[in-house]
Amino acid sequence: MSAAPPLASAPRPPRWPLPPFITATLGLHGAAAAAALALPGAWPWAAGAVAANHLAITAAGLWPRSTWLGPNVRRLPGGAAQVALTIDDGPDPEVTPAVLDLLAELGVRASFFCIAERARAQPALLRRIVAAGHSVQNHSLRHDHRFSLMGPRGLTREVGDAQALLADLSGVQPQAFRAPAGLRNPFLDPVLHALSLHLVSWTRRGFDTRTADADVVLARLSRGLAAGDILLLHDGNARRGASGRPLLLDVLPPLVARCRAAGLRLVTLAEALPPRHAAA
Repeated sequence: MSAAPPLASAPRPPRWPLPPFITATLGLHGAAAAAALALPGAWPWAAGAVAANHLAITAAGLWPRSTWLGPNVRRLPGGAAQVALTIDDGPDPEVTPAVLDLLAELGVRASFFCIAERARAQPALLRRIVAAGHSVQNHSLRHDHRFSLMGPRGLTREVGDAQALLADLSGVQPQAFRAPAGLRNPFLDPVLHALSLHLVSWTRRGFDTRTADADVVLARLSRGLAAGDILLLHDGNARRGASGRPLLLDVLPPLVARCRAAGLRLVTLAEALPPRHAAA
């Protein structure tokens, strides 16, 4: 398999390119200010345009699969018959070992989006994830629910400190970042760009932290399953079924079977994604 980039090999990122939506936003603010100064009677229209724009920015941040605020990997690149299984919010000292045992039985490698402070409390478990051939990715330092409200300094701390900690504990550099709950704001992409991190969302999610029925979660993940899909489950905050067993342990075997029946190979994000600035 393709390993994540060595710690010392991350290329120096090029200058951050303004996303078209952000460019348009800056232009709108400038035009609104100029209109309000030149035509005093126009200020209500200018203020309304700016307010509508801010609503659009908020909506883009609340839509996890939006590309308005910067690049967002929603499907695997290329046309290969492969899908990625991603597992969020761990490592969990009880659930993650059981998930690793099950993945070994199934012969499947996954990508674990780890919360860095949880990884710091479970360093041996993080190393076990890597040793088993799975991919460790960045899911922020603390999974703070105020993440999408943070400014550049707070986001740099949440993402950058997590990146450094996960790299130090695992020995490999994460290539991807997933925002807590998928929520973000316009200040995030410059931080990810500087750290050479892809923002990765998903194609299908099971809502397995809310739904206690494994069949329902399985149906959400496998309905219309297709090449390039990025599937989302959780080992941290894992919902348990009626038996008390973590739900994803009942979902994984039939999910893997359906992928294989569809001729789809499960790969890690480290295998599927090139470095963010590889072509720069």
